Amino acid sequence: MTTSPLKLREIYGQQGFLSALPVLTDAELKEARDAFSELEARFGKEYTQYSLHNVHLRYPWVMELTRHPQILRVLTAILGPDVILLDSRFICKYPAISPDGTSGKDGLPYVAWHQDMRYWGIAGGPVLSVWLALDDSMKENGALQVIPGTQCAGMLPHRQAIRPGNMLTVNQEIPDELVQASEAVLCPLLAGQMSIHDGLLVHASDANASTKRRCGFVIRYVPTCAYPVEDPDRPRKFLAATLACGEDRFNHFSGKAA
Repeated sequence: MTTSPLKLREIYGQQGFLSALPVLTDAELKEARDAFSELEARFGKEYTQYSLHNVHLRYPWVMELTRHPQILRVLTAILGPDVILLDSRFICKYPAISPDGTSGKDGLPYVAWHQDMRYWGIAGGPVLSVWLALDDSMKENGALQVIPGTQCAGMLPHRQAIRPGNMLTVNQEIPDELVQASEAVLCPLLAGQMSIHDGLLVHASDANASTKRRCGFVIRYVPTCAYPVEDPDRPRKFLAATLACGEDRFNHFSGKAA
């Protein structure tokens, strides 16, 4: 990666995302994929599709991914030297091919248009999401789509999703009339690469109607100056939060409910 930290920060500030950034070497990728395969075998694909949440607390190899030098290099360029690892989750879209060999998108898992900040209850600093690809992530198996610059528009209204299969935990989506889908940009990744995006960037991903799995590791980071917002209607806890790099002089996420 030859782009300077200053340039990375400039581009990210303008468009709200960066994509196809190299992270894992071939050896590191193989190690991560092999370790994930062990979790698949142990828990089953229905579980590993979305339920491997904050397992950086349980498996050292996952924690090592969250603190990979290539990830931290980009993080600190955007967020500064002091960064909290807020949350992590593996997300897998498995192939869904019918017995006759055909596939369709109706009812298959997808992610509706949304903004991450709608779910996190964070103030005082941005949320940055990393998508680290363990598999190639392409159009046919449901790669990330983003609408550049939408992080500057603030929080948009969300509603309950109408189409079945939405993988978002609370099944919300931004109404179609507020999404300029014609401006969407696909973010294909080769296995071992990552994309990053701002918590207010509007993004989504289609269903996987291919024969290839799409597995990625999603990691959320915030600067240490950020803090949880109290919300009695939707209490949140950040018990998995830990220092990713630098120094935490604020201690806003010391097991505190939000």
